[in-house]
Amino acid sequence: MQIFFPKEREEEKRVSILPETAKKLLEIGMHVEVESGIGQDLFLSDGLYEGMGIKVSKDRKTSLSSSDIICRINKPELDEVAVQKKDSLHISFLDPFNNTNLIKKFADSNIISISMELIPRITRAQKMDALSSQANLGGYAAVIEASRCLSKSFPMMMTAAGTISPSRVFIIGVGVAGLQAIATAKRLGARVEAFDTRPVVEEQVKSLGAKFIKIDVGDTGETEQGYAKELTKDQIKIQQEGMKNICSRSNVVITTAQVFGRPAPLILTTEMIEAMQPGSVVVDMAVSTGGNVEGSLPNKVIISKNGVSIIGLSNLPGEVASDASLVYGNNLFNLINEYWDADSKKFSFDLDDEILSKCVVTHKGKIVNKLVMERI
Repeated sequence: MQIFFPKEREEEKRVSILPETAKKLLEIGMHVEVESGIGQDLFLSDGLYEGMGIKVSKDRKTSLSSSDIICRINKPELDEVAVQKKDSLHISFLDPFNNTNLIKKFADSNIISISMELIPRITRAQKMDALSSQANLGGYAAVIEASRCLSKSFPMMMTAAGTISPSRVFIIGVGVAGLQAIATAKRLGARVEAFDTRPVVEEQVKSLGAKFIKIDVGDTGETEQGYAKELTKDQIKIQQEGMKNICSRSNVVITTAQVFGRPAPLILTTEMIEAMQPGSVVVDMAVSTGGNVEGSLPNKVIISKNGVSIIGLSNLPGEVASDASLVYGNNLFNLINEYWDADSKKFSFDLDDEILSKCVVTHKGKIVNKLVMERI
């Protein structure tokens, strides 16, 4: 069975497979191809892949049309779906709720598609959970980017010339990205506070040495997948009022709040940003899904009227592309290996399986994912 890893779009720094991970696929009996130049942004030459026994393809279209499994990070273009062979398997992030035409194209082309966003957050699937692996690195990168832009040191310093107070960092949203942001800011010596609508995460925040901020917004909770439930407009207003004072005393504010399958909620208003001190930094980790911060723009640094830098990087995991590529490739390998039949050399399908039933979107010419069918 042939598996192909095409190059990503030009602005993507990450790679879907590193040479050492590709070798593991060879070892379980797969024929592995990568597109020539796939690792050039990470200074990985074609020779490194060939040295592992991997075939390097110089004909993208031919490899797409002849491969049984195609893996990448980002969703494909519609014209590339058209050249894939019938009954082949496509695995990547698909953003299925916002790409109806793409999902229908997969179904019409009789291609099996797996959306990496839909890997369920259950114990058995943790090693395949690319959304979490990338969010973890994104949380780290957000803090590093904030420290780069802030004109103040993170840790407290006691010098002969005087004592420098530690930076105050406020993390909004304590999911995978938020927890890593807390841990990273603490390691850099900052004084860290965090808020989440789910009181259940308070213990996790405290275990990392941060202070958990309590704002009573009424009944909240989390979905079966472990995501925060969407707040009402009234709850968001109460939350914003409670956070305004904390933002005013913070040097860095990092927002991580995203609602699965929906636009990100607006959390930081212009009024809240204007309450912050000049030179402060805001990082909007949700900028690619609508943004948590009023005025943030994808891949831009905006300076507010009162001198607050608003950072909106759409691909924070790409700022640590080498490690992001390593863990994403491992996520793919673990998913494939879980359902790989070494005897028949085939990827086995059981749509009643607790993982596949959640992440397979199209199969045998139909949209089979219940969650996607409800949204498109």
